[in-house]
Amino acid sequence: MISSKTISHLTEIRVPFYDIDSLHIAWHGHYVKYFEVARCELLNEIGYNYNDMAASGYMWPIVDLQIKYIRPAVFGQTIQVVSSIIEYQNRLKIAYLIVDKSSQQKLTKGHTTQLAIDLKTQQLQFVSPLCLIEKIKSF
Repeated sequence: MISSKTISHLTEIRVPFYDIDSLHIAWHGHYVKYFEVARCELLNEIGYNYNDMAASGYMWPIVDLQIKYIRPAVFGQTIQVVSSIIEYQNRLKIAYLIVDKSSQQKLTKGHTTQLAIDLKTQQLQFVSPLCLIEKIKSF
């Protein structure tokens, strides 16, 4: 099911020097980290972060990651990562859009898909647990 009301969060990150590659741009692998930082802030906002997930008896590993690079980020640039929950009934799918803060130019977009795993049985859940659905519906 696609969420009828989108839950989004904006995260600002200043690209640090240690994220830059030999071409003087942010190395492509660091965008996954930027997605992770934004995802953690989004999950904190809805009250279901990784600690809450474990306490509820579930973990949500990433099973799919898609990234499209549009323009490079550079050292010292402030980027904004908008993370949005776009599906949650059978899986947790979060879309990301990275833009330059000052110009609002699109830099990167993508999404992650996570599936619930019952911590006791280690079984994949084909329907999202009520604990997630209730958090989203009450947000």
